[in-house]
Amino acid sequence: MFGSKLPSREQFNIDEFRDKVLGCWTGKNIGGTLGAPLETSRSIHDISFYLQDLGGNPEPNDDLDLQLVWLLAVEQHGAYRLTERLLGEYWMRYITGPWNEYGTAKGNIAAGLYPPLSGFCNNEEWKNSNGAWIRSEIWACLFPGAPDDVAHFAWMDSCVDHTGDGIYAEIFTATLESAAFVETDLNKLIDIALARIPEECRVARSVRIAIDCHRDGLDWKTARNRIVEDSADLGWFQAPANLGFVVLGLLYGGGDFGRSLCLAVNCGDDTDCTGATVGAVLGILKGRSGIPDEWAAPIGNAIRTVAVSTYQLFVPATLGELTERVIRCKQLVEVENPTLPHLSEGPTSISSDLRNRFADGTAVRERIWPRSSRALGFDLPWGRLTVEYGTSPVTIPGETQQIRLVIDDCPHNNRLACFNWKLPENWIMRPGPAQMLQVKQRMSSALTVELTPGEFPAPMVYVQLEVRLSDRLAPFWVAVPFERKEAVEQEHQIYTGAYKDNEDRRMAQFNGIVYPER
Repeated sequence: MFGSKLPSREQFNIDEFRDKVLGCWTGKNIGGTLGAPLETSRSIHDISFYLQDLGGNPEPNDDLDLQLVWLLAVEQHGAYRLTERLLGEYWMRYITGPWNEYGTAKGNIAAGLYPPLSGFCNNEEWKNSNGAWIRSEIWACLFPGAPDDVAHFAWMDSCVDHTGDGIYAEIFTATLESAAFVETDLNKLIDIALARIPEECRVARSVRIAIDCHRDGLDWKTARNRIVEDSADLGWFQAPANLGFVVLGLLYGGGDFGRSLCLAVNCGDDTDCTGATVGAVLGILKGRSGIPDEWAAPIGNAIRTVAVSTYQLFVPATLGELTERVIRCKQLVEVENPTLPHLSEGPTSISSDLRNRFADGTAVRERIWPRSSRALGFDLPWGRLTVEYGTSPVTIPGETQQIRLVIDDCPHNNRLACFNWKLPENWIMRPGPAQMLQVKQRMSSALTVELTPGEFPAPMVYVQLEVRLSDRLAPFWVAVPFERKEAVEQEHQIYTGAYKDNEDRRMAQFNGIVYPER
């Protein structure tokens, strides 16, 4: 937890909060529906309203329905018991969308490359793409007015299928949306989010282009083209440019709901995602009561899914039902962490001290940025073991790398953690396959070894590591995965073919079948 140890005195009026959360989901549905017909387009458009005959229903959109999986995880486990590996298991159980990074993550997890390795390995083309930042609203709604706290959950979520800028993108949107429950100035909100991602990352670079063009009085098309040119080396369907379009829509839209959404969508590329996120941000700022009926009426209040298995997911039928479930989870989170702003029947009361702290991203820089996507965690009976690869679990015979072993959260002191590697034939470890590490109570202890793999008997090798505490007889075994480079085709590892519904897709996953791209 990032807050102080004292219970929070900050509070949101529950009815005002309900209006903002419902506005968030309504704006999400509106923007996703508006942009759906133009998704993947690479040209500038000139739309001013929906292109479809909607008949009172929104378009299905993975931007929203993926978040229903995380909602269920919070309902079943609580927020602070979640780990990236647990989210990965929910991913495997409920997410059927096979596209790009979604399918790559499932293939990696199936091979034992659990999160965050699932977003790091075999994912060069899609590691910086859009699948993570589009699903940040659930965390913002559970952690309103807490941009430092929400960054932790954005990292855990995004690392399942992304690394690098793919992760920074969700930290950006989640922290912006969390702060939007308190701060109303769009420029300040963007600055708050920028303070929590590296200044040199590509997401920050694209966002600053949009800011600079708007400040200098350039028209939105010029701003859009500059963003596209700056991201040309990354290709299309990537997070930096599309988040640039989101910020463009927010700034050039000047607070007008419809104009802001249309500007983002008119930039092209991943239009349902950009429109949906602009809609969600403005929905938080304005509340459902502030969204014009001309935009809300054509899509109604329904939820339609496309990328999840609905069996036992308990999909809410309406946005109103979703909002009530989010409110109940928010109240549960407050019990887990009393330092957070809480819901109250009384008036909203947010101190200037809390608002002023939004500008300082130090906590995220110090606690979130150092996390490695090359690491794999294991829960031990007496602590937590992290195995961090120096380069990658994807390797070739003779390619030497350092492996770092870290023990955290051990309640014991004056003990030794004893490691004994069962290496395959011709694999070499220096200084040897057995090590000992002095454990420090409730502190982090680490050692580094050097590993050179020999020949691979199969595409995947699972090296057994025996871990034992010095005063315990019973060992604990973990399997440390290694993959032979080029043994797995780069993308779309599991799915192909077309299936008529989500249940067919779910069954196909277990039969090595792959879908076409979205």
